[in-house]
Amino acid sequence: MYELTVTPRFYETDAFGHVNNTVVTGWFETGRSPLFELFADGLDKPSELPLILARVEVDFVGQIYYGSDVLIRTGIERIGNSSFVVAQQAWQKGQLVARGKAVQVYFEHDKQASAPIPERFRAELERNLGALPE
Repeated sequence: MYELTVTPRFYETDAFGHVNNTVVTGWFETGRSPLFELFADGLDKPSELPLILARVEVDFVGQIYYGSDVLIRTGIERIGNSSFVVAQQAWQKGQLVARGKAVQVYFEHDKQASAPIPERFRAELERNLGALPE
């Protein structure tokens, strides 16, 4: 499991005084950075990253407020042949406030097609495989 702490910024709040729902997907993407770094190993530029996002979903289970840090947890829920499911959670003041999933696909841009996840990446993903604790 990977963890990242984010500090909500004032401009991320909405008229109700909580963090706007669109912000959480950005935080979750930032929480997936260790995976991007894994797959970018040895690449010259970000456009060569062999991953694409196929799906993202977020369930909001509590309100998130400005003024308190948010802990983002990221783990691997499932690994398929050419894709994997990333499970994520947002916690504020010890309470689960959002959970989500992202489906990442190993993608060969030159062929414009998915491909099997190479073993060197699969092994690292497997080290982070498992349910996130609630």
